[in-house]
Amino acid sequence: MDLAESPGPSAPRLPPPPPGRPPRPPRRSRRPLRRGLPGRPRRPQDLALLAAVLGALLAVATRSFVGFREFQAEALREAAQKFLGEDGFSLFSSLDRDRDMYINPEEFKRDAKRLIAATSISILEEEVSQNSPLDLSEEKFSIMARFQPLLPKTMYKSKDGFLHVSHLTLSGLRNWTVPDVVLHLFSAQKFFIFLPPKEDLKLGEPWWIIPNEVKHLPSTRFYPPRSKRKEDLIFKLLSMFHPRLFVKTRFGPRGTVACLMAISDLYYTVAFRIHAEFQLNEPPLFPFWFSPGQFTGHIILSKDSSHVRDFKLFVPNHKPLNVEMDWLYQGEENGNPKTKMNMDIGYLPQMELESWGPSGSTEIHKKGKITYRRPSEQSSQFVFEDIVWQKEISWEKAVQRLKVAMYPFLKVTYLPLIKAFERARIEKKLVHSIVLWGSLDDQSCFGPGKCLRDKVLGNPFILMLLRKNFISSWSQVHELIEIQNQDNKSHKKLAELLLEKYSDHVMILLCLPNGTVVHHISANELCQVSKESSGKQLNSVTMYEQFLQKGLSQAQPFLQRKLGGFF
Repeated sequence: MDLAESPGPSAPRLPPPPPGRPPRPPRRSRRPLRRGLPGRPRRPQDLALLAAVLGALLAVATRSFVGFREFQAEALREAAQKFLGEDGFSLFSSLDRDRDMYINPEEFKRDAKRLIAATSISILEEEVSQNSPLDLSEEKFSIMARFQPLLPKTMYKSKDGFLHVSHLTLSGLRNWTVPDVVLHLFSAQKFFIFLPPKEDLKLGEPWWIIPNEVKHLPSTRFYPPRSKRKEDLIFKLLSMFHPRLFVKTRFGPRGTVACLMAISDLYYTVAFRIHAEFQLNEPPLFPFWFSPGQFTGHIILSKDSSHVRDFKLFVPNHKPLNVEMDWLYQGEENGNPKTKMNMDIGYLPQMELESWGPSGSTEIHKKGKITYRRPSEQSSQFVFEDIVWQKEISWEKAVQRLKVAMYPFLKVTYLPLIKAFERARIEKKLVHSIVLWGSLDDQSCFGPGKCLRDKVLGNPFILMLLRKNFISSWSQVHELIEIQNQDNKSHKKLAELLLEKYSDHVMILLCLPNGTVVHHISANELCQVSKESSGKQLNSVTMYEQFLQKGLSQAQPFLQRKLGGFF
């Protein structure tokens, strides 16, 4: 522990004399020095003697330190043997090459491939039914789950210490710290669901693996329904994270959509996007829903799905918030008990699945009376040739096509904030800016944002109006706060102008190219209109049209003359 020093310089203190022995008076020199001349220089023999003494002391200290380290390492070895057992300690020792009882990344890297192969052979095996025929030509491969739990401090309600949230309500979230299944063996044939529905499909042309059905799904459920044929693989994949996985979300858009990224003579690369959610609580607790913004990824598979070269699925983590959560609780209304819903949003650092090498042949072995099938050792050593792609598109382009398939409102381009205002200044248009906590283009958008996105922004007439007269953009509140704290004065001022008008969960702002807000509305107002009109879109769409038209009218005098801008 470092202690603070007292202010000002401090002279070093000499050690006190030993007890019972008076201090010896200083010895006078036998030969007085001659005035004006320096003292006699030390002889080489004196310097050699001093060096020898210091060397001996250093050697003793070194031996003592080394001895202490050896003693410490031996104690650690004994403790590790007791904790790991003989087999576990033997494996640990084979990795600890410098015998310091620590495995650093370099030591692990040298044996990582050997460990992966050994683990996939010894752990990944499945019991074979005696009644089913054995097909050794069917290839298998393993998929690994990686997971880092949600960071509670990123939730909005953490600011007041979850003041009105029961500890039991959050128990399912707090206890979910690791994947339910870390490693699982899959059959390559099961991934046929990612094959395009027809051969002449264009690159980037989306198709639905699990369709986006429009129907009411209640929030009072705890356990997933039985999955259908094409849903079964998605369920098995995502339930590696948590067993209570719902393939179809309560709120739209639902389902799984895919598109071709690349084509070769024998292979496809398919990009996909999945909307699914988890139920973290069980009775007698109230339901707690955990909805990642999206699952996205890619798969490289043969055209007959007999072989999978590569597979990866993940929840994007490049935004500061990427998960929406809502939960039921017992409240009151007019003095009577009533079940209500609360919601929040947070950040999930990691949730991903990745194949542990390409699919390969399997072998049969027995343990007593039980027959098992597992990947063969020869298949893990097989070297595959590089694939020559005849046609391909970029990952970014594929992602955008999948977004538009899920969200028709994205037929209008939504630019990043700074680029939107730069474009508006060039084209002399208003900026249609949406400010919210979550993401407008994934499932972490909650409440009023979903209402705005699903009922208003995707309307064909609103799309035409926005495309013709506005430059559109949406921003998370976190992004604006980060821009506000930057050194760039013009960007900082722009963020301040938008945050000044941010007074509800989701705000729509119509801004001049210099950042001045000429008109604004809360998404809550639009949602209230939708509720009062018994689910009809007409009133909310009409209200939004009037809002846009009024903004254009108020901005015309400013747009017609040259405006000073920030950029």
